[in-house]
Amino acid sequence: MTCDTNSKLVILIDADNAQSSIATDLLAEVAKYGTAHVKRAYGDWTNTGLKGWSDVLLRNSIQPIQQFSYTHGKNATDSAMIVDAMDLLHSGHFDGFCLVSSDSDFTRLATRIRESGLKVYGFGERKTPKPFVAACDEFIYTEDLKYLPEFAPNFNGVEVPEAYSPVQDARHNDISDSQLNSSVETSLDNSGWARLSEVGEHLLNRHPDFNPSTHGYSKLSDLITASPHFDLEKRPPKPGETPDLLVRKRKISGGSSQV
Repeated sequence: MTCDTNSKLVILIDADNAQSSIATDLLAEVAKYGTAHVKRAYGDWTNTGLKGWSDVLLRNSIQPIQQFSYTHGKNATDSAMIVDAMDLLHSGHFDGFCLVSSDSDFTRLATRIRESGLKVYGFGERKTPKPFVAACDEFIYTEDLKYLPEFAPNFNGVEVPEAYSPVQDARHNDISDSQLNSSVETSLDNSGWARLSEVGEHLLNRHPDFNPSTHGYSKLSDLITASPHFDLEKRPPKPGETPDLLVRKRKISGGSSQV
């Protein structure tokens, strides 16, 4: 799940369908994927329901785009976002889009952007319809945009949480081990180990809404280290290369694997 932080990104926010309280954490998350060259929030700003956005827009240099609700029952905000997104797409100046909404109306837009070879990062609540989630390269639930405690390296150089809480354990038990197992199996080399980066890429390809923070961990390596089903090993780098993190299914007595 490596990202090119030099990517030029567009952030388009459906303010009618997103909470202003997520803005700071949202922008911090987007910074992991690249630099936001365009930041726009769409809505009918004459609506008192969007009053909470005023300070947020100014503080974070987000451009408000006014879109009046011309007809009751028709979502003019969605239409304006889609039109602007297509204009920005055809400009050829950007590498990816961040679409902030829990609305399935953006499913086709996400698909169209990806068809042009650009990345799409979706942000929305857990109620977001699955078709929109699946249409994105990666989907981040806004409920997960929160501070996680710092992690410290253990004796063998693999970063793990300093302490595990019951909440973390419960979150880990909730995930599907079959998802991790399938991704590890797919990425195995002849030595029986898989590069963690390849495992992460496979996970996101199959499950765009996969995010370690959902389960209480800041990184995939932390989550796998906490699992009783996998071994994680840090291999010394070759000259001029970065260290490799490798993962495999943990062996049990008799030589079979646990998962």
